[in-house]
Amino acid sequence: MAGSSEPVTSPDQHKPTNLKAARIGGIVTILVLLVMSIGNHEGNVENIWLFGLALLLAATLVGDWLLRKNGLKSN
Repeated sequence: MAGSSEPVTSPDQHKPTNLKAARIGGIVTILVLLVMSIGNHEGNVENIWLFGLALLLAATLVGDWLLRKNGLKSN
C-alpha cells in the first residue's frame, strides 16, 4: 500500500500489553507448581520436575527484575 503512513513492524518489535500481569502470572504459576507437589506420589520424580520448573521460572523472573533494575533491559 503506497499511501500508508504507518511504519511496517514485525511482531517481535511490539511490546507486551501488560508486563505486570505477566509477572503476576509467573508468580501464580510458581505457586501452582509447588502446590501440585502435595499429593499421593509414590516416587519423587514428579516432585523433582515440579520443583525444577518452579525454580527455573523463579530464576527467570529474578533475572528479568535484576536486568530492569540495572537498566540493562527496557520495559
